[in-house]
Amino acid sequence: MNGSSVPASHLRLKRAYEPAEPGDGVRILVDRLWPRGVSKANAALHDWMKEVAPSTELRKWFGHDPAHWAEFQRRYRAELGQQSGALDRIRSLARSRVVTLVHSAHDEQHNDAVVMRDVLLGEA
Repeated sequence: MNGSSVPASHLRLKRAYEPAEPGDGVRILVDRLWPRGVSKANAALHDWMKEVAPSTELRKWFGHDPAHWAEFQRRYRAELGQQSGALDRIRSLARSRVVTLVHSAHDEQHNDAVVMRDVLLGEA
């Protein structure tokens, strides 16, 4: 692992509707909208980074439709390219501790947090 790498074990994904646990480390909400029905106390977040979430236009276009997944990834990666400062903050935290990217998507395989984790890990 080089100096800029993040250990994969330090980046976790979790739905906002699941209870916070000590092993979650630093919990960062990565959605633009607050998860419906979740209180701020129960969310137990350290940060809410709306700026790294997909744009409203992209989020609405995607609509969590798996048929749009490949194109969503391409477009969202392009948007994340404009958020290097925010991504660097997350990487900096994740180099030395667990960071959990909290999201509200029902589909745990096709959502923005999955793409963000891959980008943070430097995966294509």
